[in-house]
Amino acid sequence: MQIKNKKTVSLVLGSGAARGLAHIGVIDALEEQGFEIVSIAGCSIGAIIGGAYATGRFHAFRQWASGLTRLETVRLIDISIANAGAIKGDKLFSKIKDIIGDPNIEDLNISFTSIATDLINQKESWFQSGSLINALRASSAIPSLILPVRLGDKVYVDGGLLNPLPIIPTIAANADYIVAVDLNGSQGMPNLNIQQPQESSEDWVTNIRDMFKANVLDNFEDLLADKVASQGNKKSLDTEHLPENWGRLQIINTMFETMQASLTQYKVAGYPPDAVVSLSKDACSFYEFWRADEMIEYGYQETIKVLNHLEEIG
Repeated sequence: MQIKNKKTVSLVLGSGAARGLAHIGVIDALEEQGFEIVSIAGCSIGAIIGGAYATGRFHAFRQWASGLTRLETVRLIDISIANAGAIKGDKLFSKIKDIIGDPNIEDLNISFTSIATDLINQKESWFQSGSLINALRASSAIPSLILPVRLGDKVYVDGGLLNPLPIIPTIAANADYIVAVDLNGSQGMPNLNIQQPQESSEDWVTNIRDMFKANVLDNFEDLLADKVASQGNKKSLDTEHLPENWGRLQIINTMFETMQASLTQYKVAGYPPDAVVSLSKDACSFYEFWRADEMIEYGYQETIKVLNHLEEIG
C-alpha cells in the first residue's frame, strides 16, 4: 500500500521498555508508505525514540539500537549502591547524547512532546521546550529501577505512571491521522523467525555477576543468566514465568505494566486516535534490548497491517 498523496501523521509512542524498540519499525513503515510525521508525543522509550526521530538523527540511532548485544546492554547499566541499587542512567544517556545531540525541543524540525510524571506535585508533566536529553531522562526514569530525575525544584519519574499513551499533545498538529502505538496489548506474540546472534554465555554470566555481585536488584542476575542458559531462545525458561520464582524487580515491573495497560484503555477511549498499532506485552521482557531486530520487524509488520486497514476505510 502506497499513499498517492502524502498524508501527515501525528505519532503517539507509548511506554514499554525494550518492547519500545518496535517503535523504530513503526516509523520505518510510515516512511516507507509515504506518510509525513509532523508531530510526536512519547512516553519513556517512546519519548527516546520519538526524540531521536525529531532530531533528524533517527537512522544513526536505529543503527546503534539494532547493534546492541547482551554484553553492551549490561555495560550501559550504572548501579548506584547508595540508592538501593537503582540504575543512574548516566551511561545510557551519555551514549544517546553522543548520537542525537542535545538540542532544545523548541528548535526541533517537528513538534515534539515528552511526557513525565511530576512526583512531588503528583501530576503529568509535558516537556515541549528546553533540553531534549533532560526531557528524555525525566520521561524514562522507571520507578524502582532508574533513579528519579531532579530538575530545579521538581522530581520526575516515568510518564507511564500516569499516561503511558499520550494522545492529547498531538491533537493540535491537525495532522490527517493520529496513529498511536500501544506496547501493552493483550494479544499473543506472532512467530517472526528472526535469528538472534549467538554470544558467549560464559562471558555474559561473568559480566552479570560482576555487575550485580551485591545482589542489589534482587533476582535480576538470575533472571538475565537464565536467558543466556536457554541458548538464544526467544522464550525464557518456563520457570521464569512462575510467580514463586519472580524476584522483587520482576514483581514490581509486572505491577507497573498491568497499571499501564489499564490506563492505556482509558486514554484510547477518551481520545480515540485514527489508528492504534497494538503490540503484545509479551513481545519481550523489559530488559531485552538486544532483541532490537526482532522488535523492529514486529513493529513494522503490525504497522503495515494497520495502514492497509486505514486505506480501506478512507
